[in-house]
Amino acid sequence: MLTVPYTTQYLTEHFADGDYTTLAGYERKGGYRAARVALTQMSPADVIQLVKDSGLQGRGGAGFSTGMKWSFMPAGGDAPKYLVCNADESEPGSFKDRILLERGAHQMLEGILIAAWATGADKTFVYIRGEYAQPAVTLQRCIDEAYAAGYLGANVMRTGFRHDVVMQRGAGAYICGEETGLLESLEGKKGQPRKKPPFPAQYGAFGMPTTVNNVETFSHVPHIVANGAEWFRGFGTEKSPGTTIFGVSGHVARPGLYELPLGTRLDEIVFEHAGGVPGGRKVKGVIPGGMSMPILPAGQLDVPMANEHLRERKTMLGTGGVMVMDETTCMVRVACVITYFFRDESCGQCTQCREGTGWLNKITNRIERGAGSEEDLAILLDVAAKMEGQTICAFADAAAWPIQGLLRHFRGDFEEHVRQRKCPFSSSFEL
Repeated sequence: MLTVPYTTQYLTEHFADGDYTTLAGYERKGGYRAARVALTQMSPADVIQLVKDSGLQGRGGAGFSTGMKWSFMPAGGDAPKYLVCNADESEPGSFKDRILLERGAHQMLEGILIAAWATGADKTFVYIRGEYAQPAVTLQRCIDEAYAAGYLGANVMRTGFRHDVVMQRGAGAYICGEETGLLESLEGKKGQPRKKPPFPAQYGAFGMPTTVNNVETFSHVPHIVANGAEWFRGFGTEKSPGTTIFGVSGHVARPGLYELPLGTRLDEIVFEHAGGVPGGRKVKGVIPGGMSMPILPAGQLDVPMANEHLRERKTMLGTGGVMVMDETTCMVRVACVITYFFRDESCGQCTQCREGTGWLNKITNRIERGAGSEEDLAILLDVAAKMEGQTICAFADAAAWPIQGLLRHFRGDFEEHVRQRKCPFSSSFEL
């Protein structure tokens, strides 16, 4: 094993000096040495076992074991096998993959190369969010540099292994962040999720075995190969090892990206790293993992940011997009914004999602304009319950969970709208 002494911020430590943005700079920091170790000193099975032992979980939101996912790829056979890198970062509140693409694309490409060796994949499709214009330019330049240097192509590092990488621009649909919806779009079809089984590992892109991981997941892989599973487990928690990049936005003094060990407490992220709420105002609520995750009230921010702890508070890590709202915020207006987004982004394939997202938005808007009733609060929860777990993909769950969380912790805001027949929060943001 190649051992390199990394700091806790091993994914992002070289971003400030710009060295990761070019191949020459990345190589100066040890770039592609881990891939060479994997391809010349380790069997594919050894790489998969190493990633399993590290405990690396997918950083796209589901948190599934990466090594286990790789092991589902069938071995042998004449049919081509594919990797897909999900760079369609469309979750409101999440913007970490953008910085990884802009400042560390070679790091991701090295992770892809190692994953390709482990799974026997012939080609990787990087499906990038259509709005990410500059990251797409940067990524294509890095792909071209990797081909020119022999890190991609017909004879990778003169090992006889072939792997190609192709970038595909998306067209701005949130649903294409769901892996099977992404595969449909990649094939030129309408972006809507597939029924499972079959799973992508058996029937994925163009009907071939396919493994899908996101940008950050691939970016961790070179560091695990370079330093070993135990090193990686030295960060984070027992069940959620490693670091992740938290994107903090909203009412904080220092919004931005913070790479921290999983298990870092939410209140530490908000008050120490992001500087707390400006103007002497208090926190009212925090969404811990992107807009689809249930909100937490100010009194529950002492939770470690790892799924095993967040689930105890009836929420999840998601994409690590921490969205902070201060005491001026009207939570009914928050519900209006969230339900509008999900109503607009539903692909319409499943009745519960197509109709449910519309009803959630219609009812929250009615409450906001002062025409709501107590019965509407019960209807919101009833509609959300009928959406959760009832559709082909988890989009309906993602639309239902925020409403359930808002009513669980901030029902008083909704009740005041009903009682006063207007919004009682004059200082809140405008719709």
